Amino acid sequence: MGKTIAIAGKGGVGKTTLSGLIIEALRRRTGGPILAIDADPNATLAGVLGLEEGTTLGAMQADTLAQIRQLPSGVPLGRHIEYELHRAIVEGDGVDLVTMGRGEGPGCYCAVNSILRRCLESLSSGYPFTVLDNEAGLEHLSRRVSQGIDVLLVVSDGNPTALRATTRIAGLAESLQLGFAALGLVLNNLRGALSPKADALLAASDLPVVGRLCHDETVADLNLDERPLHELPEGHPLLEAVERMLGELLDWSKETET
Repeated sequence: MGKTIAIAGKGGVGKTTLSGLIIEALRRRTGGPILAIDADPNATLAGVLGLEEGTTLGAMQADTLAQIRQLPSGVPLGRHIEYELHRAIVEGDGVDLVTMGRGEGPGCYCAVNSILRRCLESLSSGYPFTVLDNEAGLEHLSRRVSQGIDVLLVVSDGNPTALRATTRIAGLAESLQLGFAALGLVLNNLRGALSPKADALLAASDLPVVGRLCHDETVADLNLDERPLHELPEGHPLLEAVERMLGELLDWSKETET
């Protein structure tokens, strides 16, 4: 059974970049394939991974809802959704991407969402690792879209506002009893020491800090030029820091055996 790593946090703290770094570190260590799920309606993970953006599941849901009455006789809705889901996968070198997108059009998506969630769970079970880049805030957690995760990483920079948001996200995740094996805080894009206020918020939080990642000009330039993270050279310090973080969260000796 594969492992699922979910990344959550306030907007603007670098969730998508961290998701891309985690995917790249896993891809280089295991050879892939890694399943990447972009669950942020402001979908940008494809660019970070150097992939073309495919059909979003939001568009797929709308099309399915419009076509339900026109499905051929004897074709179950679940089979149709599974077929469309596989068509929406964008395949890359060691990475496959599914983009959630936004719900589109009127109507009730309840039945479609329920089947889609089961299909996604079935799909992710075929990969050694699934990395889920959540939207800013709490929506996917509060709607239990992120069930079945093994590691939840809550991301913040050194801004006290972002640190307060991490506490709310972690509290909601624990109250929903999502069943993750590990929960941790990643301090991202750090530029020197934290402010006294940020230090005080961190000390008052129960969240364990599992990673401290410094601002990196090479990664910033790649993002600015809209170039993928797989262009980072072997031995890049930020990639090595992410790999060390993952090594402490996961049992590499078991997860990467062939």
